[in-house]
Amino acid sequence: MTITVLPFGSWPTSITSESVVGDAVRLGEVRVDGPDVYWSEGRPAEGGRTQIVRRSPDGTRTDLLPEGMNARTAVHEYGGAAWWVREGVLYFVDWADQRLYRLERDGVPVALTPEPATPRGDRYADGAFDPGGATVVAIRERHPAAGRGAIDVRNEIVRLAADRPSEPEVLFSGTDFVAAPRLSPDGGLLAVVAWDHPSMPWDDTVLRVRDLRTGTDTVVAGGPGESVQEPRWRPDGSLLFLSDRGGWWNLYRWTPGGGIAIVIAVDAEIGVPAWQLGSARYALLGDGGIVFARWRDGYDGLALRRPDGSVADLDLPFSTITAVERADESSVVVVAGTPTAEPGVYRITFTDSTTVETLRAPRDLGLEATDVSVPEPISFPSTDRTGAPRTAHALFYPPAAGGYRGPDGELPPLLVMIHGGPTSHALPVLSLSTQYWTSRGIAVVDVNYGGSTGYGRAYRELLHGAWGVVDVADCIAAARWLADSGRVDPHRLAIRGGSAGGYTTLAALARTDTPFSAGADHYGIADLEVLAAETHKFESRYLDRLIGEYPSERDRYRERSPIHHVDRFRSPLIVLQGSEDAVVPPNQSQMIVDALRERRIPVATLLFEGEQHGFRRAENIRRALDSELSFYGQIFGFELPRAEGIEPVPIENLPNGRGPQHR
Repeated sequence: MTITVLPFGSWPTSITSESVVGDAVRLGEVRVDGPDVYWSEGRPAEGGRTQIVRRSPDGTRTDLLPEGMNARTAVHEYGGAAWWVREGVLYFVDWADQRLYRLERDGVPVALTPEPATPRGDRYADGAFDPGGATVVAIRERHPAAGRGAIDVRNEIVRLAADRPSEPEVLFSGTDFVAAPRLSPDGGLLAVVAWDHPSMPWDDTVLRVRDLRTGTDTVVAGGPGESVQEPRWRPDGSLLFLSDRGGWWNLYRWTPGGGIAIVIAVDAEIGVPAWQLGSARYALLGDGGIVFARWRDGYDGLALRRPDGSVADLDLPFSTITAVERADESSVVVVAGTPTAEPGVYRITFTDSTTVETLRAPRDLGLEATDVSVPEPISFPSTDRTGAPRTAHALFYPPAAGGYRGPDGELPPLLVMIHGGPTSHALPVLSLSTQYWTSRGIAVVDVNYGGSTGYGRAYRELLHGAWGVVDVADCIAAARWLADSGRVDPHRLAIRGGSAGGYTTLAALARTDTPFSAGADHYGIADLEVLAAETHKFESRYLDRLIGEYPSERDRYRERSPIHHVDRFRSPLIVLQGSEDAVVPPNQSQMIVDALRERRIPVATLLFEGEQHGFRRAENIRRALDSELSFYGQIFGFELPRAEGIEPVPIENLPNGRGPQHR
């Protein structure tokens, strides 16, 4: 192979913004109904809508939703569990009006829930059937026409007829939030996960079982210092659930009238943070075995608990598992990806040996192995909020392109990526949005800063009272550690993040000692006080744990808000924002742009009309990526391949002699 020497950042690549979105889908939840397998696909080319696909036993795939319908719920704003299926009938929430619909095979959607009584209306999610299939229990999130914002939003469990429109009957209410309503095999008991402000579902939740015949409640597990999730009834009437009472989200069993016993004990996280409803991290086999996914050392993987109680990791290539669903007594269906393949849908069968059948293959990207950067888990020294030493974690992606290398004596620029949340984690799965950078000669490090999930509860709680401190320290530490190791150019360090990651980006740049020469803020938070006052119900008290109670800790909110430290900004910034974002309103981006303009700091900004929290439309995803690349090229001084036709992004206040360059 001929190797061409070109400056890092300017390597030609087949991984363009067009290839990032071309034929791309976001695979979500999966369901099995008899011989058919169903899954959801988020499609940027269709305006970002979510389609439901049915795969028949002969391999035929059928799109089920008619043109214009979008299976997406706005419960908690982040949604999840917007559809379910039984005996060939699909039930789904349509994004446009948030009503629950019933769609029979070869039929047309019929609304089961009333028309919205207010402009914001009722929202539904996370449904489950009674044993006979006559009724559905689901979450209803009721929004008033007007009032005190998040205070007046009501979350409750309701029951409604499965075969005709009906007025929902409230079964459970009185807590700030509810999730995972699940009926026992005889239909008499309702399991519900519930929690109240100021907790988030990864902080403190309570698993309750309500006897629908008597109305009495039993507290099964949970409370202060324990997060419970994913309850699932067994045929014998016992209840499985995940709990982090031992420091890791592991699997437990509760028996009515008996006690709680641990079922799977591993130093790994089976659970994931419940940003979206409907997580499915384990499935039961017919012989009593349990297939489960678990996070360990930055990578996800599948494991099997055998009937004798022993646990073994499965020798499979998957590094990220989105869903695990029982298919039959000896197989499960998973949505999973690897470091070299995007997520696909697979059936895994356990007989004398373990076999994997591909039901929905990932895209064939035509990439050679040398063109893909495989993430390397790294650990490096950092500090906690008091300055005490500790270890932080990340995934490092070196530049990778089979036909190119950088000039002798030159090191690649580094892009520090920060996941959202902040209670979340980096995903070690092939993502063209990451390879877009590495294939051009730009190194990437995706930081699992203190507060990230996948490393146990203690690591997750490092961010309590320390958001804007620990996360920033870890991102700076990752960049400096890689630079000191001689793997990246210490003079070309950039930082980028979206939502909570956008806040960390701004906080890292609002320091006189920042090592970063540029930053990209995707719908990030500039003023924590404004966020505390304006955000939606689900996150309206999130900052109580991350920063402190407001307004009693107002001074800390101001100290941690980048908008109050624009005098420390020295590095250029690009800001990207959706005009309809209800989670981080557009004014958060506008205030930081205005402040930097006033101080004559180089700044670029793009507002995407019609986008919400995260960009879903193909044309906007493309423009965001290409504009950010153009921004770095202008700041770091590398040329862009002219063949891609990337439109240079205008940067205000850019010094003379720096600007758009093409090769």
